[in-house]
Amino acid sequence: MRYGGEAMRFAAISFCLLAAALLLPAPLVQAQEARAGERADFVLIDKSDRKLWLYQDGKVIRAYSGLQYGDAPVGHKQFEGDERTPEGRYTISYGNEQSSYYLSLYIDYPNAQDRAFANARGRSPGGLIFIHGQPNGLPFDARVPGDWTDGCIAMSNAEIAEVWSLVPDGTPIEIRP
Repeated sequence: MRYGGEAMRFAAISFCLLAAALLLPAPLVQAQEARAGERADFVLIDKSDRKLWLYQDGKVIRAYSGLQYGDAPVGHKQFEGDERTPEGRYTISYGNEQSSYYLSLYIDYPNAQDRAFANARGRSPGGLIFIHGQPNGLPFDARVPGDWTDGCIAMSNAEIAEVWSLVPDGTPIEIRP
């Protein structure tokens, strides 16, 4: 169970979505309310198209565009500090409400293959890769321009709030070049 329990998570997300709906200009609030029983069972990211899709039972239930990556967005993450976003199959392990960014979902990079590649070269593969919102302290609807993460995947705060509500711990994720 995520930090703070499901009830706290539901209350926090409900509050954030309500605040977003009341405070943001209408075009920025595009989050749809989850329908009963709607839960993602697979996440797909296409780095080159800067898109993320949530699937349930093989059908797309949500799609997002305009993703932001690290300063070196092309290519698979190989080493700590290379500013790249991983490519391959991983798992969303847990959500973190207490991150430095507005909500974050942890991707279990590096896997055994990533560690072996980096270790064979005497390097660290890095880690702490998340899908997250914008840095805390910015206005809710603000966005840092361009690619700015250290290899994470950033989206708007309204988008990550919706993704957070639909993606349970243990969901597989594929990140394509």
